Amino acid sequence: MPSADPRISSVRLASLETRYPRTVGRNARLGSHGSGPDSHVAVLVTDDGRTGWGLFEGPPGDVARVEGRRLSELIDPAAGIRNDAEHWLDIALHDLLGVVLDAPVHALLGGHGSPDVAVYDGAIYFDDLDPDEAPRGIDVLVEECRADAALGHRDFKLKIGRGNRWLPREAGDARDVAVTRAVREAFPDARILVDANDGYDRDGFLAYLEAVADVGLFWVEEPFLDDADDLKALRAWLDAHSPDTRIAEGETSPDVAALLPVAAAGSIDVLLMDVLSYGLTAWRRLMPRLVADGVHGSPHAWGRPLKTRYAAHLAAGLGNVEVVEGVPGTVAGVDPALLDPVDGVLRLDDAPGFGLPLPAAQHLRPLQS
Repeated sequence: MPSADPRISSVRLASLETRYPRTVGRNARLGSHGSGPDSHVAVLVTDDGRTGWGLFEGPPGDVARVEGRRLSELIDPAAGIRNDAEHWLDIALHDLLGVVLDAPVHALLGGHGSPDVAVYDGAIYFDDLDPDEAPRGIDVLVEECRADAALGHRDFKLKIGRGNRWLPREAGDARDVAVTRAVREAFPDARILVDANDGYDRDGFLAYLEAVADVGLFWVEEPFLDDADDLKALRAWLDAHSPDTRIAEGETSPDVAALLPVAAAGSIDVLLMDVLSYGLTAWRRLMPRLVADGVHGSPHAWGRPLKTRYAAHLAAGLGNVEVVEGVPGTVAGVDPALLDPVDGVLRLDDAPGFGLPLPAAQHLRPLQS
């Protein structure tokens, strides 16, 4: 009979191939994002043969701290991981906990949201600027939106801020406006989000908003470097001209303690800390405060399609999430139906853990711990 509190008999580390449907280009701060990074995963095996697994970022922690210990020593079902030393196993431990308890992670987190989770397409970058010798222009971005719509996406986040690094300021800002308008014309019913990756200053971003005021943006993300007064001025402008547009902040090196009072004051509507680097356990602690302050969450998930699945479980479990970031792509050995939205929605079921069967051994390339 399986144990209700098994011991961890082994921790295996592996690399798993991840690929985007196309090469993803630049944003306001960074060069090409390439064709998809390999993902590092930890596989936890119990002494009675059960398995939980998940992504981790950065160097692995101390495997010796984990092997031989009971699951209850490592994770509390009501709160998450017990010790920050196991932060790197936050996802894998939640997955294993769900397997042991025969419950999906979204149920472990309380089931406060719908298991039908709205997902937007986060893969529309500056591909109009590539290649340098013969830039493809705006039409390629509309075609990419159409390609991602064929994969199940209905809403689109557009990278803007071309004048921060890649084009002269005036020309880059004009291109941002033209891209926004082109996607709106092609997709009149889509929710359109824009992400400047801090590529504007306040006055420049307000000028951009004035130029697209009739587009009806769903949210604006990281328009400029965090500044409480600038965010307050942005909220005031939006309240006057586009009151339903959300301000989303907190992805890039977030000082969460500094952002929380700004959000509580009404100048940030959505906080974005990454589902992996910030962590599921940290989100479990934070979300009740956000609910009390009238602020939404939407964990950053860019880079790896598996992160969208994790963010969806967080949304369905903790609630207070309107939409999560979709990462179009494939993961070796993972059924695409578990990763791709249908009509803009990722539908979660009651499969234990994150509902992701461990890929077959040929897809898992061993890492050195």
